[in-house]
Amino acid sequence: MAKKSAGILLYRVKNKFLEVFLVHPGGPFWAKKDLGVWSIPKGEFTESEDPQDAAKREFQEELGIYCTGDFIPLTSIKQKGGKVVYAWALKNDIDPNQIKSNTFEMEWPLKSGKKQEFPEIDRGEWFGVLEAKQKINKSNRVRS
Repeated sequence: MAKKSAGILLYRVKNKFLEVFLVHPGGPFWAKKDLGVWSIPKGEFTESEDPQDAAKREFQEELGIYCTGDFIPLTSIKQKGGKVVYAWALKNDIDPNQIKSNTFEMEWPLKSGKKQEFPEIDRGEWFGVLEAKQKINKSNRVRS
């Protein structure tokens, strides 16, 4: 069975322009990468979990913020590897400085035998739509 992921795309209107909120992955592999690596806050879920509930859970885990409101279902996408990503849009205005991500542990430097802890998300930012298209990982873009 193909893996499934669910997430939330926050949006706001600021100075009459639409902006979307994307997150940058944490950890040493992503530290010096920018274009094409951002995403919406999202994560995998199992058959027994409701996709929208999973999206809310992942949002809270990755940002440390509980979200409520009117969730707008978006078109799901199928990534090249077969994973299906479900997403909802939500109008909300959060302060990127308030993000408190969960963490993961990995061996770093590689083959050193030393374990280090890193945030799953190291930052989040608001972007205009055109800039967001450049920032977002191409596997998460809706193909038009």
